Formats: sequence, structure tokens, C-alpha cells
Amino acid sequence: MPALTRDDVARLAHMARIALTDDELDHLAPQLDAILTSVAKVGEVAADDIPPTSHSVPLTNVFRADEPRPCLRPDDVLSVAPAVEDGRFRVPRILGEEA
Repeated sequence: MPALTRDDVARLAHMARIALTDDELDHLAPQLDAILTSVAKVGEVAADDIPPTSHSVPLTNVFRADEPRPCLRPDDVLSVAPAVEDGRFRVPRILGEEA
């Protein structure tokens, strides 16, 4: 049974470069310990006759085949753009000069 302590959470947060306050450590440590305990219980249920799987239900790919298809010509697309510059869409600046 996992026993994740407040000090363990503080050490993990430090290694992940996440700044946590004392209140956050007090709040998170029991929650993370409950998560680890729950995961450990799942591991106890898994038997050798149960094959490993990544999903509880079978999944199939619903995407179409990735095949090249005709596309729009750049001149046609740019002809309906509100603003064009050097053969590209011109958009308003969203970042400051220092970015």
C-alpha cells in the first residue's frame, strides 16, 4: 500500500521544478496517496489470465486513408484573404516587441 508523504510530494515537486506552498503540499499529499493506493488496488485485481490492454474496449481507426488529394491553389486562397504580404496571409501582431 503506497504511503506518499508530504516530504515525498515536496521532493517530487522540487525535481519537477513546481513551486508548491505548504498549504498545497498539505492538500496534495493525501490526494496523491489516495490515487496511488487506487492504482495499486487495480494491480492487485489483474491476474495472469487477463491480457494487458491500453483500453477497456476495442478501438478501430475511423480516419480515412492518408492519400494525397487535389487542394486549393495558393493564389486562389490568397485572393480572398483580407490582407496578404509576400505571398502569405497578413495577420495582426499578437506579441509585443520583446517576445
